[in-house]
Amino acid sequence: MRKDVRILLVGEPKVGKTSLIMSLVSEEFPDEVPLRAEEITIPADVTPERVPTHIVDYSEAEQSDEQLYQEISKANVICIVYSVNNKKSIEKVTSHWIPLINDRTDKDSRVPLILVGNKSDLVEHSSMETILPIMNQYQDIETCVECSAKNLKNISELFYYAQKAVLHPTGPLYCPEEKELKPSCIKALTRIFKISDLDNDGILNDSELNFFQRTCFNTPLAPQALEDVKNVVRRNMMDGVKDNGLTLKGFLFLHTLFIQRGRHETTWTVLRRFGYDDDLELTQEYLFPMIKILPDCTTELNHNAYLFLQSVFDKHDKDRDCALSPEEVKDLFKVFPYMPWGPDVNNTVCTNEQGWLTYQGYLSQWTLTTYLDVQRSLEYLGYLGYSIIYEQESQAAAITVTRNKRIDLQKKQTQRSVFRCNVLGARGSGKSGFLQAFLGRNLQRQRRIREEHKSFYAISTTYVYGQEKYLLLHEVMPDFDFLTETDLSCDVVCLVYDINNPRSFEYCAKVYKQYFIDSKTPCVVIAAKSDLHEVRQHYSLSPHDFCRKHKLHPPQPFTCSTNEAPSKDIYTRLTTMAMYPHMAQADLKNSTFWLRASVGATVFAVLGFAMYRALLKQR
Repeated sequence: MRKDVRILLVGEPKVGKTSLIMSLVSEEFPDEVPLRAEEITIPADVTPERVPTHIVDYSEAEQSDEQLYQEISKANVICIVYSVNNKKSIEKVTSHWIPLINDRTDKDSRVPLILVGNKSDLVEHSSMETILPIMNQYQDIETCVECSAKNLKNISELFYYAQKAVLHPTGPLYCPEEKELKPSCIKALTRIFKISDLDNDGILNDSELNFFQRTCFNTPLAPQALEDVKNVVRRNMMDGVKDNGLTLKGFLFLHTLFIQRGRHETTWTVLRRFGYDDDLELTQEYLFPMIKILPDCTTELNHNAYLFLQSVFDKHDKDRDCALSPEEVKDLFKVFPYMPWGPDVNNTVCTNEQGWLTYQGYLSQWTLTTYLDVQRSLEYLGYLGYSIIYEQESQAAAITVTRNKRIDLQKKQTQRSVFRCNVLGARGSGKSGFLQAFLGRNLQRQRRIREEHKSFYAISTTYVYGQEKYLLLHEVMPDFDFLTETDLSCDVVCLVYDINNPRSFEYCAKVYKQYFIDSKTPCVVIAAKSDLHEVRQHYSLSPHDFCRKHKLHPPQPFTCSTNEAPSKDIYTRLTTMAMYPHMAQADLKNSTFWLRASVGATVFAVLGFAMYRALLKQR
């Protein structure tokens, strides 16, 4: 909402502009009225909307046209004052003042106008019959108030309506000619309805309505008040209430009713609570809250964020198959202004046999986004309404910023849950296959992937000593001379070569010697396509001798040309090395180190699957 409001009073001489201001301030009619009142500021704590309000007077006798134009450009709302007993001053509203103001303001951001009929104490009749056609003709006119500076009639109401016209404008919400909500307002309220519909059944039940009411207005509705609201909708439309809950049509009807009855502040309170600005766009402050990330720190979702994302998944997994079909994914992202996930996501995370996102794959994609681009993750959580549903100040509360990696190395332990493995190798060495194998896809399944849907990332969970961790694999482009800091910055490195290609290992050796020989980042050499015939590499040292010379673990044979899903042992090893880089080099030759990690992984993978099945039964 705006931080302050600037009200300008204009009109013909002697209509009582200055008297209105002085009567408001002193609460009595002034004996002597100056040509023009000085600008006054009403403090926030004495205004109904708790916003500082500046009231500016205009005097033709004291000010030039240029000064008037400047004041018009600075005003948030303009009160055009006329005298109810002076027909000429009423005529001037349309012949002079409205055209003048429109000429001096941008067409796309017109200031709201309020018509003020002063000196109602001097007549017995109302001027409204003359004014109503004017109000119908000009959309910028918010309302008309008849008042008397002398009798103090409707003085405070006048300035309240002026304030309200700025803070709760009708223009963005409602089209008076059509007597219906504007498309942008319908779009915003539809998103709000979908977020508030916690079980995604298309109806706001009593519990959801109460949550919505408490979220927006800090107070629940009494049971009778809830029934009264639903009865109002029932009386006015056929399908506004269903199964004793409010449908989207009923929800939109209620807001139309609020606006028609002059209670548009109710709709604005809802819109602003859900992050919208005066143009019905989600604010930058709402979508991108401040979050401080120091160098060498990473970003992860915390426990509450995963609980929230789990509830979003459950809400949209309508057939309860623990996977999101393309239609269910589309439904989930209806609260977004665009589709954030493309076909490549299905080749980045685990899917079922039909290629649909599994529960694990869904959480993995969120984990990946948060790690690689936390601002994007904050934006997505904003669209889903995380801070509203979990009653947090902002979605920054969903993010954990991990401590500096150097401290992890010093303390020889880490609290991180996501570890990055950069996969390097010459073209055709088997890097893509290595990534896809991590997602359980053998060579036969990989061949179904279309080139344009290929992903350079793969992320899934592994278990190390009973702890569930995420391993993020990143396939680095092989252009040796263009490797960036991001390509080299990671927790563990995979150097992949094709045992069937004599020139494949040379790239791995060059990359290691150029970038990692003096690095503390653990490195593993992968002998890919191990189902094929191994040929001698055209390099001065064999891969085994190279690894022995540089105190690396011997090349790890790997193939994804299997009948079943490829083995995941190597990925557990990579995660273990990423978690314990200080032990990786010392224990590379110690087979019990890897055995303990692998056994722990197997046991907990079995336990994890059993718990997952138990959860499915509960659901």
